[in-house]
Amino acid sequence: MVISYYNCATSVGANYRAACRGRSKADFIAKLGIAEEEADESIYWLEMLAEAEVVKSDSVAELLVEADELTAIMASSRITAKKNK
Repeated sequence: MVISYYNCATSVGANYRAACRGRSKADFIAKLGIAEEEADESIYWLEMLAEAEVVKSDSVAELLVEADELTAIMASSRITAKKNK
C-alpha cells in the first residue's frame, strides 16, 4: 500500500510537468487531467493508510489537505484551459 501511495504522489508532479511541456492545447488538457486523477488518488491512498492504521490519522491530516488543494488546482486549471481552447 505504501509503495502505491508514493507512486501516485510523485506522479502528480511528473504529470504536471508533462502537461506543461504538452505539444498542443489538447495534449496539455489531457495530461493535466492525468495529474488531477493522480492527486485524487493520493487522497485515496492517504485515507487508506490512515484507515488501515498504517499511519496515524493526525500525521496525514496536513497531507490530505494539501492533496485536496492540489486536486482542486488541477481541476480548475483543466476546466479553464478547456474553456479557453
